[in-house]
Amino acid sequence: MLPSTSVNSLVQGNGVLNSRDAARHTAGAKRYKYLRRLFRFRQMDFEFAAWQMLYLFTSPQRVYRNFHYRKQTKDQWARDDPAFLVLLSIWLCGHRGESAWQGPTSGNFNSLSGHAVSQVSTIGFGFVLDMGFFETIKLLLWVVLIDCVGVGLLIATLMWFISNKYLVKRQSRDYDVEWGYAFDVHLNAFYPLLVILHFIQLFFINHVILTDTFIGYLVGNTLWLVAVGYYIYVTFLGYSALPFLKNTVILLYPFAPLILLYGLSLALGWNFTHTLCSFYKYRVK
Repeated sequence: MLPSTSVNSLVQGNGVLNSRDAARHTAGAKRYKYLRRLFRFRQMDFEFAAWQMLYLFTSPQRVYRNFHYRKQTKDQWARDDPAFLVLLSIWLCGHRGESAWQGPTSGNFNSLSGHAVSQVSTIGFGFVLDMGFFETIKLLLWVVLIDCVGVGLLIATLMWFISNKYLVKRQSRDYDVEWGYAFDVHLNAFYPLLVILHFIQLFFINHVILTDTFIGYLVGNTLWLVAVGYYIYVTFLGYSALPFLKNTVILLYPFAPLILLYGLSLALGWNFTHTLCSFYKYRVK
């Protein structure tokens, strides 16, 4: 049986700290270690982070099997290496990140990382929308700080609360979902969504999606359906991987309103991508 984080697993060594205080102290220590490593690139395993990004598309279950292995070896579900977050941030910055990237990486990983981050992402999105330099910088900051990190903090906190309060098995009440793990699940689910909407979509956005035709919003809204659907699915896999949670299938329920909204958008001619582009242009003014 896989070990899990237990609130009562830390006993009082000298009678000063109770089990809950000790658990908080341990969580704080792990968080401090994670943030400290955030500025030490040579200690990060970027090659492994890139492997995870690849398998989030081809076999996301393999990524979560690695989380099981981390729990067995390091007694925590959440990542202790911020390489994935750093690599995701660089990916958001687009091709400009390649020259700054090659410093802290190993030789075998340079070609892979350079190819990945050289692709067009948020900077490319700003270019396609014919934004100026400062508008593109504002868009980049919005996507990184609000769309990825800000929304991620809210979603992770909400899922952390819901999973601990309603999804923990009755016989496993001593176990809890780590907040850091909830944030990792968000990052895992956000990366495929980012690639679909900020990279793949760019090839169709001007000549197909924004043409005010049925084919335009069919292609655009279908990409949104796939992206958001993938986010829901990867999120479900993340929480179903925890052996002390129950009824995680309810995390797939948002598929029903998503498909309903998709069909309604096609019937009404509502172009999701056009709405997003208008919102981004309004935000960077």
